[in-house]
Amino acid sequence: MSREVARLSEGPGASGALCRASPSLALLKYWGKRSGRHNLPATPSLAVALEALKTTTRVRFAERDEVLVDGRPQDPERYAPFFAEVRRLLAAELRFHAESTNNFPAAAGLASSSSGFAALAVACATLCASAAPTESVRRRAAALSLGRLSALARLGSASAARALFGGFVLLPAGVRSARQLAPAEHWPELRILIAVVTEKAKELSSRTAMERTRLTSPYFKSWVRSAGKELPEAIEGVMHRDLERLGLAMRRSYLRMFGTMLACDPPVIYWAPESLALIRACAELRTEGLGAWETMDAGPQVKILCLAPELPPIKERLSGLGVGLIESCVGPSPDSHLEEA
Repeated sequence: MSREVARLSEGPGASGALCRASPSLALLKYWGKRSGRHNLPATPSLAVALEALKTTTRVRFAERDEVLVDGRPQDPERYAPFFAEVRRLLAAELRFHAESTNNFPAAAGLASSSSGFAALAVACATLCASAAPTESVRRRAAALSLGRLSALARLGSASAARALFGGFVLLPAGVRSARQLAPAEHWPELRILIAVVTEKAKELSSRTAMERTRLTSPYFKSWVRSAGKELPEAIEGVMHRDLERLGLAMRRSYLRMFGTMLACDPPVIYWAPESLALIRACAELRTEGLGAWETMDAGPQVKILCLAPELPPIKERLSGLGVGLIESCVGPSPDSHLEEA
């Protein structure tokens, strides 16, 4: 990343920077934070980038920090730790205006915060490497590694630490930055079918639901202790391109995660009737010999992993359930460039 930012820093006269990033879909789930203010995950997560979904973020210098998502101003407190860390890393009192748009529903269980903070981190670094007011700040911005940017994005959303990388990514428990296990090209025949049950934003944010789970679910500690046990099997599934092996591990992961939520007081219930219908349809497809392996995050949407040759019959079956379907390949790393004045 430092070479890319350094290359982009060569052109003067930039009015802003633009970055496009894809959400990071957890195959093994991160659910729960360690205590403290650093937004560190309590459980490890293994994820894949979704090529079909994109967040586009434009950043320019401004008099105060301001973020708009799909035209709506965001709570400054949500972004304050992120921008404070940018200023610490660069040793500069810079302020930023950022505007993000998504080609998919935000805050609806499709990991928009992961792509949003990843794109914001890369765009800020790209802008500062070219157009910061002093050479020393430009040098510091150009030298930021992917690991540093991953740790920066994590302050806004732990899953954003993974979205700095394309392909398949691991974020261990309690660690500040993620690392790539394999690039997007590693598994070209893998497809992710995203079943959109509703485009409405969730009534309960992931952050709030995670904290409720940590504080009130009697199963939370057991979830934290056991979550990492699926990791070796899932990594082997990815590295050997063995979908059944990966699918079994990721299915156990998401069902156990939701088990902790159902036991909260009051319970956290994200599933809709269509969600359950999709889960049952995937189970039926597997009994018929088609590899449809589902997973879910904090929301009603269902994501199904399959191989390209089996996508048409799987899609045909699921399309009868009254949900929107988006096809995706494994996505690449975020890309960024300067926008000239």
